[in-house]
Amino acid sequence: MTLIPLQHYLIVAAALFCIGLAIAITKRHFIGILLGIELMLNAVNINLVAFSRYDPERLSGQLFALFVIVVAAAEVTIALAIILRVYGYYQSVDPDEVDELKK
Repeated sequence: MTLIPLQHYLIVAAALFCIGLAIAITKRHFIGILLGIELMLNAVNINLVAFSRYDPERLSGQLFALFVIVVAAAEVTIALAIILRVYGYYQSVDPDEVDELKK
C-alpha cells in the first residue's frame, strides 16, 4: 500500500483555498461569497487531516476538522437566514445594492 505524500495534500488544499478566495472576492452575490468561504474551510480541513498523519496522537487533526465542519454548518445556516432577510427587505442579494442598514 503506497501512501500519498504530504506535499500532494498541501498542493490540493492550496489550490482549493485559492479558488475559494478568488470566488469570495469576485462574486457579486452573497451566495457566491458563501460558496467561496466554504471552499476555503474545506481546504483548511484537508490540511488538518493531512497533518494529523504526523501527529503522535493522530486524533487532534480529525477533531479540529470535525469542529471546523460544525462551525461551517452553523455559519451557513445563520448566513442564509440573514440573506433571506436582506432579500426580503431589499429585493436583491447583490452586496453593492445593500449599502445601508436602515432606510
